[in-house]
Amino acid sequence: MNKILTKNAFLWLLVAMVFLGYLIPYRESYNAYFNLGTFIDWGIVIIFLLYGLKLNLREVLNDIKNWKLHLLVQVATFVLFPLLVMPFYKIAQGTEFYVLWLSIYFLACLPSTVSSSVVMVSIAKGNVPSAIFNASISGLIGIFATPMLMQPFLENSSGAAVDQGAIIQQLLLKVLLPIVLGLLLNPLCKKFIERYGKLIGKFDRFIILLIVYESFSTAFVNRVFSSVPPITFAIIALAAVGLFFIVYHLLGWTSRRLHFSREDTITTTFCGSKKSLVHGSLFMMVLGIPDDNKVMFLLPIMLYHSFQLFYVSWLANKIGNR
Repeated sequence: MNKILTKNAFLWLLVAMVFLGYLIPYRESYNAYFNLGTFIDWGIVIIFLLYGLKLNLREVLNDIKNWKLHLLVQVATFVLFPLLVMPFYKIAQGTEFYVLWLSIYFLACLPSTVSSSVVMVSIAKGNVPSAIFNASISGLIGIFATPMLMQPFLENSSGAAVDQGAIIQQLLLKVLLPIVLGLLLNPLCKKFIERYGKLIGKFDRFIILLIVYESFSTAFVNRVFSSVPPITFAIIALAAVGLFFIVYHLLGWTSRRLHFSREDTITTTFCGSKKSLVHGSLFMMVLGIPDDNKVMFLLPIMLYHSFQLFYVSWLANKIGNR
């Protein structure tokens, strides 16, 4: 029992933040003493700065020769996932389920995870260098791909189009600029990153926990959940699990058709079926999702993240022990 709790500590902390948001919600009046929103904004900037510092372009580019694998993973991440959700757009458009559809579509547009993809591929004895390449390049592509895929469907609470100029400005200042600065500083800070890598990894999780706490606090204060029927949670859970298995098995089938090695097949299925909670939480803030809808956007990501960690951990150990 202790091993399960320790191994999945971050998931339990996410659940704890939800309960904390219910028991001690953060209210706007607290900004007079400590502005949590501003702290999170700066935290987002620091996370992407650290992402740039950790990203070694030379190591990433060394594995570019395995282009079929990389292309398949990125197509699955940014094309296949959104296409699987798109058929339901016409059904949800103009109904009370539109925000629910948009939140699931947002999940489908996110890049792959970085750390967990590499760790799981390593446990399953897959192609680790290719996992590092795809996890890294997916985050970079997502900076442009995720907002571009979301742009036609983004609406604010009044139904008017979101100010795209403001979104672009947020992406440039909070995402792209910090990453570029991190890449430029990478040669100077390499030893620092190697020494404090674990601590840096904990910082981005800390910011995600604060985002979850703030979002659920707003939801509980504004009584958002009183208007969310149980069927909504059931649809989100079914969509998250369904998306994972459809993409995972399609990637496995395609890998076999392309005659990938066992190691490349593991990397393709693991990296191509993952979605990043870190990027999802940060993009939700950057894209200007209304406060009333933030919880609805977080739920699919949290459920998908939890499922992929528990299931893929079990799967990776099973494959690695064969």
